Amino acid sequence: MTDTYRVAVLGATGAVGTEMVHLLEQRRFPLASLKLLASERSVGRQIAFAGEAVPVEPLTPGAIKDIDIVLGATEADLSRQYARTIVEAGAVFIDNSSAFRLDPDVPLVVPEVNLADLKHHAGIVANPNCSTILLVVALWPLHRRHAIRRVVVSTYQAASGAGAAGMSELLRQSRQILADEEFTCEVFPHPIAFNLFPHDSAIGADHYCAEERKLIYETRRIFHDDTLRIAVTCVRVPVLRAHSEAVNIEFAEPFALEEALAALSAAPGVHLVEDWQRNHFPMPIEASGKDPVLVGRIRQDLSCDHALDLWLSGDQLRKGAALNAVQIAEALAGGGL
Repeated sequence: MTDTYRVAVLGATGAVGTEMVHLLEQRRFPLASLKLLASERSVGRQIAFAGEAVPVEPLTPGAIKDIDIVLGATEADLSRQYARTIVEAGAVFIDNSSAFRLDPDVPLVVPEVNLADLKHHAGIVANPNCSTILLVVALWPLHRRHAIRRVVVSTYQAASGAGAAGMSELLRQSRQILADEEFTCEVFPHPIAFNLFPHDSAIGADHYCAEERKLIYETRRIFHDDTLRIAVTCVRVPVLRAHSEAVNIEFAEPFALEEALAALSAAPGVHLVEDWQRNHFPMPIEASGKDPVLVGRIRQDLSCDHALDLWLSGDQLRKGAALNAVQIAEALAGGGL
């Protein structure tokens, strides 16, 4: 066990990678050294960290030497390409891509829910999909009190889910439409400004898109329950940053509203936002840049006495991605590598 750790961030100049670097500084992670790695086009850039300018280095196999923890913020193909190199170099790879999320030999971890799974890692730890993380943080404190039988969720996913390019497209299209100018779609397949559409990930033979299947299968893995019934519809909305979700939760037995409120109020990673008089509940604009998942509008399902409804908003770049990975790194550092 050491006091400080040599950390590398893969994809350090992207939206998630940049957030990882910021969080390492903000949360005062015990660093011995920090290496920022990215593609050739980003080499030469410098990123401010703790009062210093840290240069961005090219991502090569040799760059992984003498590293304890690697935070991955790259595409799945690149994660697969470098995973073995990272593990063989003796580092732990915390991967934010989809490459290893359903691999039975790789723990899929949300620290507020299943931190104990971390002890089974063999050099790789997977970070769940953003919408999954936000959902399970809200579901878990309820599931611990009364077993969940079925979840119906609709997601309202911000442009930030497509990274910096997605956010830029929303801003650009908004300006163009307001100026009555022609606009183009480069990141999204349809206009994102003043519009919404079902999530644009690949649709399978079952007519569910990849984003929807991620939420179903990842939630089951995290809860260790392959029988958990989940119905989901993922939607892309013209919000710059932070996802929201409307969730209907059916339990095995009636769940008193007061008990649910108490469970969520005390839950780690959850911040209750409920002001019925002002009709003030979680909003993405208030979740942006914040760590907790905002949960509110909790109410009895009038169609089923065994079910509750709730609404949540959470920052896709923070708890939905970078923060969750950094929390895993903190748990590894706290328990030794």
